[in-house]
Parts: sequence; structure tokens; C-alpha cells
Amino acid sequence: MGDLKSDKAPFNSPLETGLRALVILEAMYPRPCDLGELTWYDYLVVYTADLGGEDGATAPASLHPPIPGRQDGIIVRRRLIERSLDLMRGVHLVDLRHDADGIRYVAGDDAPEFLETLQAPYTQRLKERARWLADRLSGLSRTEIAAIVDRNIGALTVQFAAPEGDRS
Repeated sequence: MGDLKSDKAPFNSPLETGLRALVILEAMYPRPCDLGELTWYDYLVVYTADLGGEDGATAPASLHPPIPGRQDGIIVRRRLIERSLDLMRGVHLVDLRHDADGIRYVAGDDAPEFLETLQAPYTQRLKERARWLADRLSGLSRTEIAAIVDRNIGALTVQFAAPEGDRS
């Protein structure tokens, strides 16, 4: 039998990150998200507890353990998220929109049916947290969301992950 080791780790791969982005976009639908916002949301959907106490909101427990320095990881995630969105677009699960606000992403028509097939417990918890995050942020402007990210993750993260007027 061949070597079972792989040079490609499944964790934080474009596939895993793409599925997370797809879950987020489906929860946010019909609101399109730019690359910067998706970078924030990718962090927030797995570390929901970091939003606890914000405006009196009770956040669900985080999916991932609260490791020290986790906020720094958001700065380097932008390129991975961009690659993951390209992957999801390639299989027609994510659509790209060009408008006055720049390039933004939205869940494709096949996304709900595809996501319904994913029933693993982790995926179900991810979907729940994405819906919670979407509800928490609904009706807020990008500027208001940036302020929440700044307060809960850090100003450096806001500056590097999604500068104002991002046209990614």
C-alpha cells in the first residue's frame, strides 16, 4: 500500500476554507460580502465567543479553542480566502458580483442544496454559528461591522484585512 502521508494538510486548505466561506455566504444571503468582510467572518465564525458581551449579546461557544495570538492569524488569511473563493466559484457554488462597492461574493443558486448534504456534527455547528453571526450583523453597515471587529479582534486586523474602499 502507498504512503498515507500527504503534503497537503486538509486543515486551513482552500477546500476547508472555501466550505467555511460558502457556509458564511449562505447565512448572509442575499447580502454580498467583499474579501475583507469574508476574512473577518472566517475568523468570527470559528471564534464566536470573541463577540460575547458585545452590545449585551450572548455568543455561542467558539468552534476552535481560544489559542493565544489567534487574532494575528486573520492578517495572513486573506490570500487563502481568496483562493478558496476561486475554488468555490469554479464549482459554481459562489458567484462574483461587480458593482459600485467593488467586487463582492454571494452564495450561488446551488449552495443551499449542496450545504444541506453536509451533515457532520462540526458542519452543523459551523452552520449554526454562521446563522448566529449573520443575525448579529444584519442591518449593520460595513463601517459598523469594522468597529465591532476593531473592538473584539483589533485595529491592526481591521486595517490589514479589509481597508476601506477595498476593491479586491
